[in-house]
Amino acid sequence: MTEQEIRTILRRQREYFATGATLSREFRAEQLGKLKASLQRHETKLNDALQQDLGKSRMESYMCEIGLTLSELTWMQKHLRGLMQEKRVPTPLSQFAARSFRSPSPYGTVLIMSPWNYPVLLTLDPLIDAIAAGNTAVVKPSAYAPATAAVLKMILEECFQAEYVAVITGGRAENQALLQQRFDMIFFTGGKTVGREVLRSAAEYLTPVTLELGGKSPCIVDATAKLPLAARRIVFGKYLNCGQTCVAPDYVLCDVRIRDRLVEAIRAEIARQFGADPLQNPDYGKIINEKHFHRLLGLLDAEKIVCGGQYDEKTLRIAPTVMTDVDWSDAVMGEEIFGPILPVVTYNAYDTDKSIAQNDFREEGSGTHTAAGDFVAWAIRCVEEHPHPLALYFFSEDKKAQRRIQDHCHFGGGCINDTIIHLATSAMPFGGVGESGMGGYHGRTGFETFSHYRSIVDKKTWMDLPIRYQRYDEKKEMLLRRFLK
Repeated sequence: MTEQEIRTILRRQREYFATGATLSREFRAEQLGKLKASLQRHETKLNDALQQDLGKSRMESYMCEIGLTLSELTWMQKHLRGLMQEKRVPTPLSQFAARSFRSPSPYGTVLIMSPWNYPVLLTLDPLIDAIAAGNTAVVKPSAYAPATAAVLKMILEECFQAEYVAVITGGRAENQALLQQRFDMIFFTGGKTVGREVLRSAAEYLTPVTLELGGKSPCIVDATAKLPLAARRIVFGKYLNCGQTCVAPDYVLCDVRIRDRLVEAIRAEIARQFGADPLQNPDYGKIINEKHFHRLLGLLDAEKIVCGGQYDEKTLRIAPTVMTDVDWSDAVMGEEIFGPILPVVTYNAYDTDKSIAQNDFREEGSGTHTAAGDFVAWAIRCVEEHPHPLALYFFSEDKKAQRRIQDHCHFGGGCINDTIIHLATSAMPFGGVGESGMGGYHGRTGFETFSHYRSIVDKKTWMDLPIRYQRYDEKKEMLLRRFLK
């Protein structure tokens, strides 16, 4: 699509938004209902497209894409009336008599740019929030998942006119053309490199931006963890979608005393969940394309692989892989992995700088040091010395250790004794912090992300306090000081 065609779509969307057609609750509810019905009607086509693009099974497609999208739709339909209501707030006595309230207002025309790894969920979830908030939208799915993008385009064009919701497919040229335009808000999900480009382009017009990025999300396992269960949940979160999940556990930090047992439990879970030969498992996904496939192969170190490592270039599959004896100088620790490779970084109290331990690792309420305390402080230091991750996972039965991790680590969201499930709810916001993103969405937060909240004072006319008006005198100042303190 040419830049001129994109400009025409934007002009028509602005004209349509200006008519006020998107503002009523009835209209928004009707559009959400249309989208829900179309999703359900075309579920099979979406399944086929996801299988073609990413090798996703029908079960995984529903669990992680279609079902979660329908869940967000249902939540928004249920709560739309309440979300649109004005929220009354207290009025200061100095402003008597008046009514003060916050009123949500749609931004206008928004741009939603989505990635390839969860192309249904990460396209439609923000669109649902944008529609509920009363915006028009331009949707740009990723070119790396072309089959899914084609079905999404068909679904959205079946539901909506282009002056309301428009779908623009294509690659880098279309992305650049879109970012040259003036939108009222931009929502981007993807990698940091493109995220920076989005932010630079938005700065030209001071456009508000929500960025959902990524990062190396740590999975910390201490000596108190229930290792078989921890392994089962780590394997699920790490190798789901062949590891191509922005909140997948990127690496494990564990105590050397439990490393071998944990690795053995992970190895057993890989066999349990994916079979003796995962590359032959029809429900195990594939890498999105050859470029990413070869990038991942470049992160493997044969001498450090203790499980997996096999691959099939024809099907773009890499078996669930575990690497041990990894440190921060290894290639696999230098970037977000975004694939089925799990490095295990180990803490050994004997190899740790004791001067650091004396300064930072003391257990609360104790005059001595413990291995458990040293491990938690070391894990905190590992996390905090690197960019803030999108997610963090901590497996432990120690409540004090859980609190220390929560208090001292900065991350977007996460789980205690599980992985990735924190994003599968409309009751909590999802988003990053620092380099892993800015802003959030899902449920109420999603509605708020696509809304501007106006602060309004409705001042009554049946009386007018004279204090604020000149001419000023001591009596007015005395009353003013009584009101404002």
